[in-house]
Amino acid sequence: MVLNKLSIIFSVFLLIFLSLNIRAKNKTDKPNFIIILADDLGYGDVGFTGSTQIRTPNIDALANAGVTFTQGYVSAPVCGPSRAGLMTGRNQVNFGFDNNPIVDLPQFDENFVGLPVNETTIADRLAELGYVNGLIGKWHLGEAEHFHPLKRGFHEFWGYLGGGHNYVPVNPKGKPYPYKILCNYKEPQPITYITDDKGDECVDFIRRHKDEPFFLYASFNAPHAPMQATEEDLKLYAHIKDEKRRTYCAMVHRLDVNVGRIMNELKKQKIDKNTVVVFFSDNGGPCHHNASLNMPLRGAKGTLLEGGIRVPFTMTWPKHLKAGTEFNHPISSLDLTPTFVVLAGGSIDAKAKLDGVNIFPYVNGEEAGRPHEQILWRFTISAGIREGNWKLVRLPDRLPMLYDLSKDIAEQNNVADENRELVELMLKKLGDWDITRPQVLYLEGNKWRREQVDLYDRKYQLVQP
Repeated sequence: MVLNKLSIIFSVFLLIFLSLNIRAKNKTDKPNFIIILADDLGYGDVGFTGSTQIRTPNIDALANAGVTFTQGYVSAPVCGPSRAGLMTGRNQVNFGFDNNPIVDLPQFDENFVGLPVNETTIADRLAELGYVNGLIGKWHLGEAEHFHPLKRGFHEFWGYLGGGHNYVPVNPKGKPYPYKILCNYKEPQPITYITDDKGDECVDFIRRHKDEPFFLYASFNAPHAPMQATEEDLKLYAHIKDEKRRTYCAMVHRLDVNVGRIMNELKKQKIDKNTVVVFFSDNGGPCHHNASLNMPLRGAKGTLLEGGIRVPFTMTWPKHLKAGTEFNHPISSLDLTPTFVVLAGGSIDAKAKLDGVNIFPYVNGEEAGRPHEQILWRFTISAGIREGNWKLVRLPDRLPMLYDLSKDIAEQNNVADENRELVELMLKKLGDWDITRPQVLYLEGNKWRREQVDLYDRKYQLVQP
């Protein structure tokens, strides 16, 4: 009898011991994931892409510690659609999310303006694999209850549901910020300077979840308008005469400071070696709106020129990625969902119909060649296709634009006339894809239609100031 009791007690302790070992092993095997997303950051406005004016030592250190993607693309040239693609790994055009979700247009009910609830998010997929998921910052994928981040795979949310926010409690005209800061449905303490507040929340999330696999989506709104910087940071750029550019530089600097805080906390908690950190921007800089520079690229936010869709893009994972690596083939923000899921020990079923691919085998040298033979875009009146080094952009008011990006990264020389057969072939592929996409779910008014043609005709600064 005594032996039976001892056997039972021993068995219980053995099971507990094995369970703890399995949990510890799972934690050891599973990497953490952090996406640090800038908002409206110019391609040429960080050090690792060539900025000589803005100091970004922490972002540059992140790039130097891992892989820099010299041809890193997003799936749309504006915030909302780009984030819809990022969160799903699917080209958002494939589920009708072509435009920013603006809920105050009378013709659209807010209950239908957001990321469709039948779309599976990266957070959904990682939650199934045992991850705790946190979103700090901007959502911009719907404001109705069923679109809320806590119903889309995230366990924690500190941020706002809309597309923009003031950086300080009130703007210079005394108006309150348009969206409330929410903390798991509750309104938290008033903001101080929101970039720092987001940094605080990111550090806190890392501290609380250091002992379990986590996914942190650090969605900053810097340097998106409104143009509001701290006096401390403005002093660093007092030599810049243009007020908007000076403020922009200060805002990017403060973003960089908080990237450093996130990275330092990972080191402090001794989890930096097994944390995958990705930094990029949701789209190119809008230039005239926030004084950003996309040099040496032509174009801006809202266009399918390189300046609208090619962004500063880097990934680090010290345990598995060699520092100081450059990857020179096109990759997409759509690739992060399948890459993270596979690295977390999961798999992607073909039924998921993801447009992104697992880029890790390409990045670490296991596979040669390009992850993507073709990339497609559509935004309001424009559409684009890239195959190899060729890129074609289609607008309704002019002949097609064809560029050889291996020779003309600034898209200065339209070579459509010299390559008519290629233009015809690429137009056919683009058209076949375009007409088979589902109906657009909602529009955002005439703003981008009116502005878009002008954005293609503007002159852009292609060199550093």
